This record gives sequence, structure tokens and C-alpha cells, in this order.
Amino acid sequence: MPQVFSRNANLYARFSIFGGVLGLTGLSLAALVWARSPYATQQGEPVSQPIQFSHKHHVTDDGIDCRYCHTTVETSSFAGMPSTQTCMNCHSQIWDQSAALEPVRMSFRTGQPIEWNRVHDLADFVYFDHSIHVQKGVGCSTCHGQVDKMPLTSKAESMQMSWCLDCHRDPARYVRPREEVFNMNWRPPSNQDEIGQQLVQQYVIESLMNCSTCHR
Repeated sequence: MPQVFSRNANLYARFSIFGGVLGLTGLSLAALVWARSPYATQQGEPVSQPIQFSHKHHVTDDGIDCRYCHTTVETSSFAGMPSTQTCMNCHSQIWDQSAALEPVRMSFRTGQPIEWNRVHDLADFVYFDHSIHVQKGVGCSTCHGQVDKMPLTSKAESMQMSWCLDCHRDPARYVRPREEVFNMNWRPPSNQDEIGQQLVQQYVIESLMNCSTCHR
């Protein structure tokens, strides 16, 4: 009876199996790398807005504090977005005839809020509270980056779970004195490890790693 399979059949079979396993492994690794890449997380990509708003101009040039616009950042889970009235407090006098600000004036006349596009849009299953992080000494720039240098606002960090866990595992590396939370020019001192540990104790910061902390 003639042979059904050639002498090389076993070699081809082994090559196909090992090649398939290596191929699937490579695809999995490539998917993981892609998911963490700036292309997927959209880090550094300015988000288009109905009005070309510059944090750099308002924060650095004009010296406006974060809390003037984001009024509930110290008391609520949501930092808050400025109402049109807040914008008009200045722009009823400054650039009051600018064509670029016509959407602001239209919103003020009609009472229809401006629909801003979110830059940091967490998944619906993620719970995040701005106020508790501010109270525990986490600075704005730690998560949002140097917004005072952004003509157009973009995401500075990935906002992925692994990035959040870095801080939750070792908060001493990231916390700062509460009076420096809104200081965009604050930099960790050379003895941050020592100061951070002191602040962790002073502010009663826990290293919360339970899933239900953020997934509720």
C-alpha cells in the first residue's frame, strides 16, 4: 500500500503548529503594544473644540487659577466646566467683538450651553473623584500635564488602569503639599521620597488597590 504522507509531513506539521503558536503570540504582543501606544490612547493629540480655547493664554499669560473655571474641583467628583457667564465676566469687555468668540456671545444670548468635547473621557465603568485627590495632595499637572503650556488641550497621560495603579501602589512618589496642588510650576524636590511619606501619613493616604475603589 503506497504511503499517504510524504517523509516531510511530520516536519511540515511541526512547523505549522510552532508557526501558528508563534504567530498568535506575536499578534497578542503586538495588540498589547498598540493598546498602550499614544496612537491608541490619543496622548498628545489636541481635541477639537467649538471654540479655540487656549489654556496657555488663560493660565500663563493671564494668570487665571484653575478653580476660577473649574469651580467644583475641590468639592465634587466632577471638576466642573465654566458657564458662559464665567467666560463673559471677562469677554464682555475683552475681545467683545472678536468673531472667534461669537459662539460664546450666542450662548450667552440664547442661554444654550456650549458643548465642549471631553479631553479626558474615562469609561463609564470607572469612578473618579476629583475632590478626594485634591484633598490628598494630588496636583492638577500630575494627571493633566502642563496645561499652562497647551495652546490646544490634549491628553498628557494614558489614563489607563496600569497608569492609575502606579500612583495607588506608591502614592508617596506623587503627592505634594495641598497648597501646591494648583501650582503648575511645582516640581518634586530631591527628597520627594521622604517628604512624600510624611504627607502620606499627614493626609492619611491609603494605598487602595481593591477593584471596587474605582469600579463601582
